[in-house]
Amino acid sequence: MTTADKKKINPIEKAKAQKHPLLLKQELEQLSQLGWEAMDEFERDHGLKWLGFFYRPVTPGKFMLRLRIPNGILTSSQLRVLAEIVQRYTEAAGFQQEGNADITTRQNIQLRGIHLEDIAAIIERLRKADLTSVQSGMDNVRNLTGSPVAGIDADELIDTRDIVCQLQDAITNKGEGNFDLSNLPRKFNIAVAGCRDNSVHAEINDIAFIPAYKDGKLGFNVIVGGFFSAKRCAAAIPLDAWVEPDDVVPLSLAILIVFRDHGERGNRQKTRLMYLIEEWGMEKFRTEVETQLGYPLQKAAAKDEIIWEKRDHLGIYSQKQPGLNYVGLHVPIGRLYASDMFEVSRLAEVYGNGEIRLTVEQNLIIPNIPDSRLEAFLKEPLVQQRFPIDPKPLQRALVSCTGAEFCGFAIIETKNRALAMIQELEAELETPHPVRIHWTGCPNSCGQPQVADIGLMGTKARKDGQMVEAVDLYMGGKVGKDAHLGSCVMPKIPCEDLKPVLRDLLIEHFGARPRQAAVVSV
Repeated sequence: MTTADKKKINPIEKAKAQKHPLLLKQELEQLSQLGWEAMDEFERDHGLKWLGFFYRPVTPGKFMLRLRIPNGILTSSQLRVLAEIVQRYTEAAGFQQEGNADITTRQNIQLRGIHLEDIAAIIERLRKADLTSVQSGMDNVRNLTGSPVAGIDADELIDTRDIVCQLQDAITNKGEGNFDLSNLPRKFNIAVAGCRDNSVHAEINDIAFIPAYKDGKLGFNVIVGGFFSAKRCAAAIPLDAWVEPDDVVPLSLAILIVFRDHGERGNRQKTRLMYLIEEWGMEKFRTEVETQLGYPLQKAAAKDEIIWEKRDHLGIYSQKQPGLNYVGLHVPIGRLYASDMFEVSRLAEVYGNGEIRLTVEQNLIIPNIPDSRLEAFLKEPLVQQRFPIDPKPLQRALVSCTGAEFCGFAIIETKNRALAMIQELEAELETPHPVRIHWTGCPNSCGQPQVADIGLMGTKARKDGQMVEAVDLYMGGKVGKDAHLGSCVMPKIPCEDLKPVLRDLLIEHFGARPRQAAVVSV
């Protein structure tokens, strides 16, 4: 019996112990006949997340589908399959003219409006396209992030693609579901950085691998324990370990097993990896990991190679492959429609080699465009009108979670409000450089406000005797080298009063100036 077995467990642990949620894959036909309203509440609201399908009470009878896209890399044919799923199976749920998809802050894609009776057919379509959604929610390792320009960046240190794919296969049993590693105490994030600019936000992951030289060899320093939650946020701390690239997968699995066997399974607000590290102390934690691994870890390298400010990869860049370029396209608030997805697939095939990359800023990259085709690519209507390579400064760095439009956890609506407010501010202000403004609809922090220049977290506030949608305002987050988390500086600002607050902050702290036309119109 493990330490965790001796402690009081929470209701979700009790439900998991009765039947492993991965077993629901074998029952989809019966569940379809039963209907979503008659389903067991745990299986509907939680269990199906092990298969990648999330019931959303704000859209009754419909589910969100979250994929697994390791390192954020898709083929054009895979994106086309996702577009077909959006087109054929999803509904607007009363909010949009058509079904849609969102690029997430973990280089992933979520589709909305799925019906229970279509889940089995969708899983089969994903399998045929070499895609999977298994273990993408609840107490599992979430999408594995890596450098969005791995293998094509002229200045990269380590190509993370193969490492991340090997790790995905080990964790998910090659997409079929892994019973041994899908019953963690809580969610778990892993990132593998291969460049000098921390494009993966290493500090907010439970495990992150950061390039570092030791005795002339290139490998990774390891940090552990980073997380966001409704009650607490913490930056990852050093494991005091350095590993070669071949050891990334074994070490990750060893840490996952230690967490699985010893992590807290009581209060779900205290079940992330950092709590185990703090309970044991780093020395004991490291020793337990080494015991599971079967060999001692080397001490960390004296310094890592995260020495650049973070890049957003928007624009045109020469690849390490002579004569080829990658182009980063800005996707406003990460929102895609089926028509967009079909068109991105076409552009990737016509101008590149059919590959598409996703970024943690909710944008996309089309690589491998020859010099001779670049001019024609830039004239394409999608690039000119929908997904520009050089958006206005505030839109360029805007990030938003799903918000209350589709997510039952969200306290406020985010995406549409965020874009509309930024567009209004850009009409009024000249901003000399991008300002990273992140919106998240609730304290779960999917929009990562703590890493932003200005972060906005959904809450409620009282105004004129009424409860209204509001935000807690964070500042001071830094990404890239010397990354650290910001803190709340202004709580409970009603959303209807937010624009002038942002306007003043942009002028006072970020060099923005009122546009002349805006001054005259006041």
